[in-house]
Amino acid sequence: MNDKKDTPKQKRERIRQEELQRNPTGNMNDTFNKASYGGLADLVGSLGWKGTGILIVIFIIIGFIITLFIK
Repeated sequence: MNDKKDTPKQKRERIRQEELQRNPTGNMNDTFNKASYGGLADLVGSLGWKGTGILIVIFIIIGFIITLFIK
């Protein structure tokens, strides 16, 4: 990675990814606070693929329970 060839957007994303790797729980807390007023992409980004999968499974279970009570 050459910093001279990075666009500002690429540089911001690289810095954000490095911070996520250094402090995942702090960033997750920040993202949950952001999620209260928006920023689903940041929430999913902070959770990683395992956390996102768990979140999707939880939403599916909640949806299934809701559909059982509606009938």
